[in-house]
Amino acid sequence: MPTDSAVAAEPAPARRLLTLIVPALAVGVVSALVLLGISLLAERLQDVLWETLPDALSVGRYSSLWMIVMLTVSGLVAGLVIRAAPGHAGPDPATTGLVESPLPPLVVPGILVAAVITLAGGVSLGPENPIIAANIALAAWAGRRIAPEAPGELWLALAAAGTIGALFGTPVAAALILTETLAAAPGPGALWDKLFGPLAAGAAGSLTMTLAAHPSFDLSLPRYTHTGWGDLLAALVIASAGAVLGLAAVYAFPLVHRFFRALPHPVLALTLGGLALGLLGALGGHLTLFKGLDEVKTIAADPDGWSAAEFGKMAVVKTAALVIAATCGFRGGRIFPAVFSGVALGLCAHALVDGVPVALAVTCGVLGVLLAVTRQGWLSLFTAAVLASDTALLPVLCVASLPAWLLVTGRPLMQLREDGAPLR
Repeated sequence: MPTDSAVAAEPAPARRLLTLIVPALAVGVVSALVLLGISLLAERLQDVLWETLPDALSVGRYSSLWMIVMLTVSGLVAGLVIRAAPGHAGPDPATTGLVESPLPPLVVPGILVAAVITLAGGVSLGPENPIIAANIALAAWAGRRIAPEAPGELWLALAAAGTIGALFGTPVAAALILTETLAAAPGPGALWDKLFGPLAAGAAGSLTMTLAAHPSFDLSLPRYTHTGWGDLLAALVIASAGAVLGLAAVYAFPLVHRFFRALPHPVLALTLGGLALGLLGALGGHLTLFKGLDEVKTIAADPDGWSAAEFGKMAVVKTAALVIAATCGFRGGRIFPAVFSGVALGLCAHALVDGVPVALAVTCGVLGVLLAVTRQGWLSLFTAAVLASDTALLPVLCVASLPAWLLVTGRPLMQLREDGAPLR
């Protein structure tokens, strides 16, 4: 039990939290600027690779030949960058999660270059994992010099929250994702004390990104008016189907990773991985390329524009591309392509049974896939809900999450140990 003098020496909770505001805001703004800079650079390079260059060569921008060539070359270039970069652009991405311990600063340039190649080359991965890793490394490096007495976990939480807030355009996403981690973390104060700094960083990151780029996850889906018994049954079935699709990817993950790791050189693994992604792109169409955020808006805007079989093929192809991209060595995150798979699956369900509301089908599909791929309930519920921006869906989504969670809980994670064995 602490003595009276020890208690007196501790700063008051409010004073302790106030000292976090300035570093939290600074880390949040810088994290958003790093994300914005890498995203803009990748977009410019994407325009060159997928518009300027094929036009100059008189090749169809998204012809099967160009997709195969471009993805294969992207794999080769990414492999060469990872081989030459200090620290090989970070650890094997199949062994890392969304938020990990800080990496040495010298690894950051390689991670960011590899991320740009991934995003611009059409690889089915998002920016979240490498950008969060880079921002955590930079924040930890700066924090050790500016405030060496501060705990290292502080900079990790601030950088992660700032980046997640910028990615989703709201600090709520950062708070929900970090709640599960911070609730069990040792340290003084209640949960909201622990979330104070990350919330400030997330708010700074989201406001910076909103003012600079105006990101939006709203798919402008038809309004969901009321819940019926048929809707409830459909929600349970679609969310469970999404969980099964996601689990198929989870169980394939270590097998595909083992194949690529058995190859004699990482450059070869990434080149073959790029070739496989190009072939999948030729099969599924150009909408199954890239991280999927823009492409998901395209298919959601026209729910009747494709048949159930075509939507189903997109969902399966995108899921397979996610597994290959994440296991062969490309640097990128899994949330955005998983969202595309869930949306395509939901649209497939709507096409099969047109009485199922589009908003319900899409959000439940995303919920199920994300639960399996991320194993984070708050993140999955939040992402599914924000796609429709309709509070009427929240009760149905909460109910639909229950059977989906029963399917995924206790199963392996989509993350491996260093020896290649699945995590649980």
